[in-house]
Amino acid sequence: MDINTLLGSHKCSCGRTHVCNIKKIVIGDGAINKISSLTDGYRNIILVADKNTYSVCGDEVSAQLGIKLQNKLIYQCDGILIPNENAVNQLKSLIVGETDLIIGIGSGVIQDICKYVSFNAHLPYYIVATAPSMDGYASKGAAMIMNNMKITYNAQVPQVIIADTKILSQAPMEMIQSGYGDIIGKFSCLNDWKLSALINNEYFCAEIYDLTYNTVLKTKPLAKKLKSRDKNAIKTLTEALIVVGIAMAYAENSRPASGSEHHLSHFFEIAGILNNEPYFSHGIDVAYSALCTQKIREFLLSNISENSFNTKSTFNYVTWVTDIKRIYTNAANGVISLQNELGWYNKNRLPVYKDKINEIKVILGECPTSDEIAELLTEIGLDINDFYNLYGKRKIEDAVKYGKDLKDRYSVLWLYYDLHKFFKEDIFV
Repeated sequence: MDINTLLGSHKCSCGRTHVCNIKKIVIGDGAINKISSLTDGYRNIILVADKNTYSVCGDEVSAQLGIKLQNKLIYQCDGILIPNENAVNQLKSLIVGETDLIIGIGSGVIQDICKYVSFNAHLPYYIVATAPSMDGYASKGAAMIMNNMKITYNAQVPQVIIADTKILSQAPMEMIQSGYGDIIGKFSCLNDWKLSALINNEYFCAEIYDLTYNTVLKTKPLAKKLKSRDKNAIKTLTEALIVVGIAMAYAENSRPASGSEHHLSHFFEIAGILNNEPYFSHGIDVAYSALCTQKIREFLLSNISENSFNTKSTFNYVTWVTDIKRIYTNAANGVISLQNELGWYNKNRLPVYKDKINEIKVILGECPTSDEIAELLTEIGLDINDFYNLYGKRKIEDAVKYGKDLKDRYSVLWLYYDLHKFFKEDIFV
């Protein structure tokens, strides 16, 4: 399948017309050589990278742009570049009236900054991929950290994606592992989407679900080839990451690609930034977190019965606020405001669970087992013990309990929260 056939608009059996406004996706060996022709018509381009991504192909891209290159922004951070107010303002300061295009060189963070700023400046942007590390290349969502909160803004897709497999196959192995981990995490988020459609009557599109799920199945067996940097496997992974982004554009949100596993990964990232503590790259955290959420599903399957719903759920607001302030420190007020607005802690979902217990069990049983996920992680070179050793029991427990509070999205974490107090034993950590 030519990935470009997914672009444009498509009338769907769900009743909606799905749209992805990307004009062109170029994937393959030597794709970077097409940048000059792909930028015909533009005259004042800003090039954005960090010092690491610029070193990959920045000079080559600059040479191809020639006199069309108006300015460059090369972020000089020594650690992880954070997509926050400071990063945004640096790019905004370079935009003038003549600027007609932004081109990012990089992956997740560079992509999000360019996406966010270009959207607010009413400018198009291109992305030159430097690693098959995440699924945001084709999505509209810009995952930013504003006022210490992880917020995904509805922005815009790039007009063009350039993904040169020669460059991508030379990416750090951690970034290849991250991309594969992000794809494996879709087993978790797709399951959460089905669960929310059942519990909350959330919009669900079977065609988007199938597009994403089949893409994951196609990528799942490639771990060993990816570890050896096989170019065909790298191309398949890159296509999968972009297809998932297109699925998000179709759905007009990140539901096909982000669920409980992302809530945990966002928790570890935010906690790390707030407390100056180490955390894994996004996709690797997603992979480990997908294993955690699958263990939660298996725990629920082993424990829930009709007797699980005989006691009304109780919520202690004061205790919750105390915990949120302990965990999220400077970001606590934003988390508290979000959950106060949603009111989900005061909603009694137990009657729905009791009425639909058999359907819930069927959905929970559809994911690969935790042993199967652990084997996939091992094949790509990830050891779950590294996850447990870095974060420790208490932080992982906090993530399971309070990672869901960062978002306005139902997932298995809410099901676990609603029911775990009725069980004789607690979760696996």
